[in-house]
Amino acid sequence: MKAPDILSSTKEERLNYIHTHYHCRSNCEICGMCQIFKGKDPLIVFKDYIEGKKTFQTIISQYQSLY
Repeated sequence: MKAPDILSSTKEERLNYIHTHYHCRSNCEICGMCQIFKGKDPLIVFKDYIEGKKTFQTIISQYQSLY
């Protein structure tokens, strides 16, 4: 599922997307999400997306460029 666009979605829809796709899976060896976000909680990482201030792609590209 593609991340909801900030112009055509509600804050609740964006929050639900982050909760659904970026929740802790309690299996760090397989998941690796904590490494991608440098130990930051995804709700903090995607705060501006959830609030409708930045697109999902803008935020995710900041973390992809760190590799």
